Amino acid sequence: MNEMMKGLQIEAPGKPAWKEMPVPSPAKDEVLIKVIGVTTCPHWDMHIMDGVPMFPEHDLSYPYLVGQPGHEAMGEVVGLGADVKNLKIGQRVVAWRDTGEKRQGFYAQYNVFRECDVLAIESDLAPEQIASLELAMCVQVSFDQLIARDAIVGKRIALGGLGPAGLVAVQMAKAYGAAEVIAFDFVAERCELARRLGADYAGEPDKEAFPQKRSGDKAFDSAVDLTGLPVSIQFLMDRTRDSVAIFGVLRDEVHFGMPHLFGPGLTLMGYGDHNRGAAERALRLVEQGQLDLKALVSVSMPLSDYIIGVEKLRKKEAIKVCFLPWA
Repeated sequence: MNEMMKGLQIEAPGKPAWKEMPVPSPAKDEVLIKVIGVTTCPHWDMHIMDGVPMFPEHDLSYPYLVGQPGHEAMGEVVGLGADVKNLKIGQRVVAWRDTGEKRQGFYAQYNVFRECDVLAIESDLAPEQIASLELAMCVQVSFDQLIARDAIVGKRIALGGLGPAGLVAVQMAKAYGAAEVIAFDFVAERCELARRLGADYAGEPDKEAFPQKRSGDKAFDSAVDLTGLPVSIQFLMDRTRDSVAIFGVLRDEVHFGMPHLFGPGLTLMGYGDHNRGAAERALRLVEQGQLDLKALVSVSMPLSDYIIGVEKLRKKEAIKVCFLPWA
């Protein structure tokens, strides 16, 4: 294909370029997607713009891959590889996982993606309502671990951090039958939004209101940390009976000691594997109205204004930004 498109490339830290480039051609197992909307993965966007790897010890070089780090996206199928069986031209799809491969990302007007890595969606879903499904899938993985332990239905669940993942977790906890959802964050506006989305309590981690004790009526039954910060994980570990799942990217060590060993012993859980089943469960919550992803999107703007959007994330003026490649 000789057609041209516009795409984003971060050429150096702090220097994104919106430039013309060829439209990619789909391999035999891929579809060509006209990208309608892409939502930010805030920490990822800010790390790459700052010249810092998203994950510790990962290599990072510039110019960064075209369209990266855009991975939360939805669009319309406009081209099919020879072996594509289940998708059709004109069908709307959403990417359900970031493959982790060195390939073009979705910060562009077109992208190619394997058929197995997208899900068909209802045609009337706006990009703000569905583009963040990949994030929802990621959070669903942690909830699947808790569901397997019977640690949600009828339980008192604590959540550390009310960024995008935390706001998804508030809604999932309610959808999956938690009796009480307690959420912690220092940003008042995010706490207010969490309460609107179903949290029974959302506020700062007050040590007097939530004493350091893993038993009694003020203890949590289970918890999810969505920050990756040891201080948040430790706060939850010291107040949770059964299990704490770590969702956030962990960069420093946490201390598991004698207070966590008995009475009963606390289970500290790492992260599970991304999988299509989790994506399908998250999509079902969206379609049933139990998960409002649009609530996470503070503003929509042209993708050519990428640097402005990232600054809004940095200043906490936005929870998520939805970029529109054709605006």
